[in-house]
Amino acid sequence: MTTLIEKLLNRVGKRETSVQAPEETARPEHRILFVCMGNICRSPTAEGVLRHLVAAEAPELSVFADSAGTHAYHIGEPPDPRARRAAERRGIDLSGLRARRVVPEDFARFDLVLAMDDFNVALLQDQCPAEHRERIQLFLDYAPDLGRRDVPDPYYGGSNGFEYVLDLVEAASRSLIVHLRTRAPRRR
Repeated sequence: MTTLIEKLLNRVGKRETSVQAPEETARPEHRILFVCMGNICRSPTAEGVLRHLVAAEAPELSVFADSAGTHAYHIGEPPDPRARRAAERRGIDLSGLRARRVVPEDFARFDLVLAMDDFNVALLQDQCPAEHRERIQLFLDYAPDLGRRDVPDPYYGGSNGFEYVLDLVEAASRSLIVHLRTRAPRRR
C-alpha cells in the first residue's frame, strides 16, 4: 500500500526502489537515508554508491537506500551533472534520482539517517522526535580511518571535488555494509 508521502515523492520523480526487491513485495531489512543540504551532490551519490555496492558485493543483504536534503533548494531536480558524470565513470547510475526534502516521517521510516556533515546532523536533530534521534549519525563515522568527519560539499568546486566525494562515500559505504552484515534488523 502506497502512503500519501510516497505518492507525493513519486509525483516529483523520486521513485522508491529497493536494492533487492520493491517495497511492495518484500520489506527491506535495513533502511538507510542519506542526507545533505540540497540533495543533489553528496546524498544522492551516497545512495547510488550504496545501492551499487550492495548489488555487486553484498547481494545477500536486503537494503533500501534513499536520500534527501535538509533544505528545499532543489526539490524535484536530478543530481548535479558533475556528480552524475563522476559516478558514471565508476559504473554507478544516479539516473532516476530526484531531490526531495527530509520529512518528519523519515525519522520513523529509516533505521539509519546518515548525514554528510555536522551542520546537517544538527538540523536533523532539531527536527527529529526524541525517540528516533539515535538513528541520526555522521556517515563518515563508518570510516574513521579516513581521518575526517564530514563529506565536503563539492557544489562550488571543480570536478575533482566530486571524485573526492566518491572516494569518501565508497569507503564509508563498504564499512557500512560490514556493519549491516553484523547488525540484526530492527523489528517493526
